[in-house]
Amino acid sequence: MEDKSFKKKPRENARRGKQGYAGGGSAPTYSGRGRGEQSRRADGDRHRQAPKSKAREAQRDGEVYCSDNSLYGTADGSAEVGEDSYCGIVAGRNSVRELLRSGRSIDKLFVRAGDREGSVTVLVAEALKRKIPVVEATQEKLDSLSGGVNHQGVVAMAAQKEYTDIDSVLAAAAEKGEKPLIVIADGIEDPHNMGALIRCAECSGAHGVVIPKRRSCGITPVVVKASAGAIEHMAVVKVANIAQTVESLKKKGLWVFASEAGGTDFYEADFNVPAAIVFGSEGEGISRTVKEKCDFLISIPMYGKVNSLNVSTAASVILSRAARMQRGASAQ
Repeated sequence: MEDKSFKKKPRENARRGKQGYAGGGSAPTYSGRGRGEQSRRADGDRHRQAPKSKAREAQRDGEVYCSDNSLYGTADGSAEVGEDSYCGIVAGRNSVRELLRSGRSIDKLFVRAGDREGSVTVLVAEALKRKIPVVEATQEKLDSLSGGVNHQGVVAMAAQKEYTDIDSVLAAAAEKGEKPLIVIADGIEDPHNMGALIRCAECSGAHGVVIPKRRSCGITPVVVKASAGAIEHMAVVKVANIAQTVESLKKKGLWVFASEAGGTDFYEADFNVPAAIVFGSEGEGISRTVKEKCDFLISIPMYGKVNSLNVSTAASVILSRAARMQRGASAQ
């Protein structure tokens, strides 16, 4: 039976667990994989930023379009979301509240006509304080704007959420004096799972979430809603190739953990290092090529009759453990 203990793979001999910088450059490189090791950035590690144009909506036969004419949602709730078609629609009271807190530019706030009670009153007051136009709209109008997302009577039209790059994420961690904690989503196509994963990442203090350009859900209104506004505080990196990104992170000094069935008990893992943790889709899990490039394979032990957890549930367990270890708290 294959030994999945936490011994270092033969191809790498450096020490674990020591954080520091090795060499110059715009982004930190963490010691432990060879000091001063420089690498060519893997294709896709830097994704072009999403266009900064303001969102503009128009209804055409029940469909909703961005200002660049790309379809991001339909009135019946279906979504044909292109690679960069998300154009800043944020639906739901919690999501809009976090959007207002984030400071991202907001064009308009749509509120259901006659609905000025409870938390909606607070959102409207904050919008007016920031001189954001507040527009009363019918239920049908809000349904159309949100693409079928449960909007709770509130929809904001904001500037597009911009993607960032790996170097910026590492630099942000270094600026805080923290070991990097990066979440990698490999092939997660369900927007509710993606939003919940981003929420788990933000709550655990992760510095960034990496998603692939293809075979993955992008940042859609459903993802924004499912994240309960956490997306507004989380750096998201979109890359062309997850396997190449894993290699690039390893060369920058991070240790990469794959969360997959059949691995070592995650309680035995030492997360008190610059770390990236890969989570795969519920159906296919982590792809073989990505899994082979990871340093460690970890699993959550199952004691019941069901042998797996939802990806976001598994992420909340593992990320909480990793965050606690990185912040020096007792694991006991």
